[in-house]
Amino acid sequence: MKLTGKQKRFLRAKANHLSPIFQVGKDGVNDNMIKQISEALEKRELIKISVLQNCMEDKDDVAEAIAEGSEAFIVQIIGNTIVLYKESEENKNITLP
Repeated sequence: MKLTGKQKRFLRAKANHLSPIFQVGKDGVNDNMIKQISEALEKRELIKISVLQNCMEDKDDVAEAIAEGSEAFIVQIIGNTIVLYKESEENKNITLP
C-alpha cells in the first residue's frame, strides 16, 4: 500500500500541531531507536522526528532507514523534520480519506 496525495495532505494537516518526539543525532539510526519508534507509531500512528545538525547521515537516508525498519510511510520531510505514519492495529485513531 502507498499513500495517495490526498492522504498525505490530510496527514500533513494533522501533523502540523505535533512536536518531534524523537531526535536523530551523530550516532544515526540504530535498532533500539527503530524499536522505540515502532512502539510510538503503534500508540500514536503519526509522529514527527527531528534530525539534529550533528547527524552525519543525510536526512533522506535517515527517513528511509526508519520507515523501512518500522514499516511506516514517510508523509513529509520538511527542513530537518520527518513525519511518519503507520496504521495502528490496536489504537486506531486516524481514518484516512
